[in-house]
Amino acid sequence: MILIGYPWRLQIEAAAPLFEAEARYFGHLRRKRSDPEVLTDLSTEGGGIRWISETVLELNLAVEQTAPLSPGQVVMDLIRRDLTPAVHLGILLEVPVQWPVTRGDGV
Repeated sequence: MILIGYPWRLQIEAAAPLFEAEARYFGHLRRKRSDPEVLTDLSTEGGGIRWISETVLELNLAVEQTAPLSPGQVVMDLIRRDLTPAVHLGILLEVPVQWPVTRGDGV
C-alpha cells in the first residue's frame, strides 16, 4: 500500500535469478493500464529501482512522488531498457493508494 505523502518501498523477489546488477530497469506509474497520463516513473538511474541481488529488486517512491497521488490504486510494470529492443519483465503490480491516518500539521 502507498500512503499519500510518505515514502514507499517494496522489494520484489523472483524465485530464480532474474535481475542483473548492471541492467537498467524502468517503469511508469499510472492510475490504470489504459490511462495515457504517467503519474511518475521509476528507474535505476533515478534511484527508484535498486538492484539488491539476482533475485531481488527494490522499488522506491519519494515523498514528492506520493504526495500528488489520489486514493484508489496505481499500476506499474517493469522493463529492462539497456537491451535492444527493451525487454518486458512480465511483472505487473497493482498497488492500493490511501490517505494515512497521521498527516497534516505537526507531522
